[in-house]
Amino acid sequence: MSQRTNTAPATGTWRLGDKTVNRVGFGAMRLTGTAPFGSGVPQDRDRSIGVLRRAIELGVNHIDTAAFYFSATRSANELINRALAPYPEDLVITTKVWPGRDPSGAWWWASPAQLRGQVEENLRQLGRDHMDVVNLRVPPSRRTRSIGEHFGALAELREAGLIRHLGVSNVTSEQLAEAQAIAPVVCVQNPYGIGASSEDRALLRLCGELGLAFVPFFAIAGPGREAGPATSDREAVQAVARAHGVSVAQVRLAWTLQQGPHVLAIPGTGDPDHLAQNVASGALRLSEEEMTRLTSLRSNGPTSPQSNPPTGGTFKNS
Repeated sequence: MSQRTNTAPATGTWRLGDKTVNRVGFGAMRLTGTAPFGSGVPQDRDRSIGVLRRAIELGVNHIDTAAFYFSATRSANELINRALAPYPEDLVITTKVWPGRDPSGAWWWASPAQLRGQVEENLRQLGRDHMDVVNLRVPPSRRTRSIGEHFGALAELREAGLIRHLGVSNVTSEQLAEAQAIAPVVCVQNPYGIGASSEDRALLRLCGELGLAFVPFFAIAGPGREAGPATSDREAVQAVARAHGVSVAQVRLAWTLQQGPHVLAIPGTGDPDHLAQNVASGALRLSEEEMTRLTSLRSNGPTSPQSNPPTGGTFKNS
């Protein structure tokens, strides 16, 4: 891959409502710490700000964040504000609501009436008067239940001008249909990667048929992120990486992006070198044989969407 192609625009674009974004974006979760949700060693503030600014320089114009991405000393939204405001005109910032964390870090789930407060929290931290896209992140306890009341509350905020576009996350095809009957949906954000289940693959195809952006998270870790991939699966991905002279993470991102032109990647990192590698993944083209080989790898993890927030413990209003 030449240096010229190692930028976000190299992999093409897709529409998120009335905005066009490059298919390789950036996830802000790891800006606040070395582990998810700010646990672990806090990232250096200046380094995180530098990573955000470098992402924009590399052509990233789609950033995924959340008000609950914070640690004791860092907030992803506030880092984004500090690094990028006044924001580039073409930048799309997406967030997610329903889960939340109180100041102690404890998780809770919002009632429909509390969603406005969560949206306004994102607006305050980011210094904006509206959100480009707000995803309704569905808790695991609602896997087979209606999301209509919560999505309807977001639709009202869209009508009020606080939100430009709506998306859904951690959903089934039935929940997507329910949301679409209430208000327009521009994207689906679900876990997806090598080893994805047949159910996950079917939802990705459905989004393509409907013209919706499919925005996978855990694309690098994959569905088996907790258990880790099987040794044979790991070796298969490593073999493809060696053949192209790239990292395993780049192969996983390239495979995901080649699932369809409507697939958008949002890999997250606090490391400038990893950022450059992630963006360069958009220019990596796997052969048909490599795609088939990697697609055949089995899932080692859950076969249904799981929530980014931890699923154990007690959650209010879930």
